[in-house]
Amino acid sequence: MYHVIKQKAKTLIPKKVLFKNELFFRSLYGFFHKGKTHQCNICKHKLKQFVPLKTNDLLCPFCGSLSRNRRLWHILNKEDAINGSILHFSPSRSLYRILKKESSVKYFSTDFEDEFLADYQFDITKINRPNNSFDTIICYHILEHIVEDHKAMEELYRVLKPNGKLFIQTPFKAGAIYEDASIVSPEARLQHFGQEDHVRIYSVEGLKERLEKVGFTVNILQFNNHIEDSKFYGFTIPETILKLSK
Repeated sequence: MYHVIKQKAKTLIPKKVLFKNELFFRSLYGFFHKGKTHQCNICKHKLKQFVPLKTNDLLCPFCGSLSRNRRLWHILNKEDAINGSILHFSPSRSLYRILKKESSVKYFSTDFEDEFLADYQFDITKINRPNNSFDTIICYHILEHIVEDHKAMEELYRVLKPNGKLFIQTPFKAGAIYEDASIVSPEARLQHFGQEDHVRIYSVEGLKERLEKVGFTVNILQFNNHIEDSKFYGFTIPETILKLSK
């Protein structure tokens, strides 16, 4: 149902109007999901249920957050990582809105392809900031798009402050990293890597090894079991996040 409504809205309402009034339109749809059995920890709305998507994800009807956005927000708060200077690559709109309002941080949102809400346009393989600039870096679903991922990892290491925190997530597979530089067409990349603009599929251990080679200390956060709070806040499983420091 959500997908049908979304497609009809895109057809009937100009993109600029939809974008400018997103939260208003979401509130109209969210009204029918109000309840007490669940809550979005980002926008704080209480729900009778999250919206199930075809991808098996759970959407907040009010702010549009996905499960990974809500778990990330939970981790950022738990790790006391919402302070100082934050670099956020291709942020979800739900997190962009809340972090942009945080008076206690200097928030650098960036999107190189100009597809997300962002205030900067940094190339992750050549970040235009001084060494040791950021207390927290969020790099979610970025590295699988980057051909020269080693350069990106070196840059992330360079701009992260000593004792700073970097949170990375990508799609993962079992076994070794799968990549092939000869696969360049969107059609072939979709077939091999699962999306037209992906250039590899990481394994958890393979990505960890590459990050350690540039100097990071890597802690693997794995979420394989539901707990009561997970159901309440709409966290899905399994999920893996890498927390890095230098």
